[in-house]
Amino acid sequence: MTPFAARVVAWQRAHGRRDLPWQASRDAYRIWLSEVMLQQTQVATVLPYYPRFIDAFPTVDALAAAPIARVLECWSGLGYYRRAHHLHAAACSVVERHHGRFPTDAATLATLPGIGRSTAAAIAAFASGERGAILDGNVKRVLARHRGIEGWPGAPRVSGLFWRSAEALLPATSDCERDRQAIADYTQGMMDLGATICTRAKPRCDACPVADDCVARLEGRVGVLPSTRPRKALPKREVVVLLLERDGTLLLEERPPTGIWSGLRSFPEAPLGIDVRSHVLARFGVGVASESWLPTLTHAFTHFALTMHPVRVRVEPAQPSVNMPGVEWFDVDSALAAALPSPIRRLIRSLDAKAARAG
Repeated sequence: MTPFAARVVAWQRAHGRRDLPWQASRDAYRIWLSEVMLQQTQVATVLPYYPRFIDAFPTVDALAAAPIARVLECWSGLGYYRRAHHLHAAACSVVERHHGRFPTDAATLATLPGIGRSTAAAIAAFASGERGAILDGNVKRVLARHRGIEGWPGAPRVSGLFWRSAEALLPATSDCERDRQAIADYTQGMMDLGATICTRAKPRCDACPVADDCVARLEGRVGVLPSTRPRKALPKREVVVLLLERDGTLLLEERPPTGIWSGLRSFPEAPLGIDVRSHVLARFGVGVASESWLPTLTHAFTHFALTMHPVRVRVEPAQPSVNMPGVEWFDVDSALAAALPSPIRRLIRSLDAKAARAG
């Protein structure tokens, strides 16, 4: 091994995380689920979701056979819902193209929806001990500091530097089980270093196994590496969110199959400046008994910020049911059990809390 890799492996075996539920086997399907869930999501958030997801979809065949609505329902709350769509599409691809046998080599894994170069290498390392570099956010932070790599990691030139460094530091491998295990331990060790030692704020350099030759530590640049993304003002969008209520139920509609929150349930939206009563009557064919505006809510996506202006709309009694595709009345418990975006879930809970206080 390289001296760097040897220190990382020794540290991981002595101090790294070894009791995470997805570490118990080399089942590529289960490893893949965990890796996709962990993309841009902390371990603590994933821990309660992972066993529930395995219970619901114990095999790739079960996941492929499930309707996407059920997958989104089990994913609800994890965020970045495009991952759930990719997860379902990849499962279908494995069943159709690989006869339900989940690939364990990075080259094949990278052909599946939602699996990039780093994720493919991580799955292959854990499932079969295949040698390959990974570059998730935690690993980039370790490399930026240890190797003194400047520049935003997302820039093409800087990204190339990271990949070359990641590949150069890998341990060697062979067909023997010991070397395959070293690859898995090194891969996990790099993730663990970034997550628990070389953290964004207050890194624990005194506990780091590679601190002795860390460029950022030696040059006093730990606080400035890795470089942050150049600031760019997020475009802003604003919508009115209609919280229609009737006899203790809420009107939810299914979002379109593409775009933000695709396939999830949400409250209907309307443009700013509408006359709420006229809009609700024209769109849903029901009259409005009362309306009250709630505090605005802003949710940041990767490429824009969405400001929602919720309005609580009580439908007049004895109104006809709304007969529209994808639109349905839910009681509060059923609504909260559906696949909802996080801001919409918070809105429903706030309504439920207000109703409980009023009662």
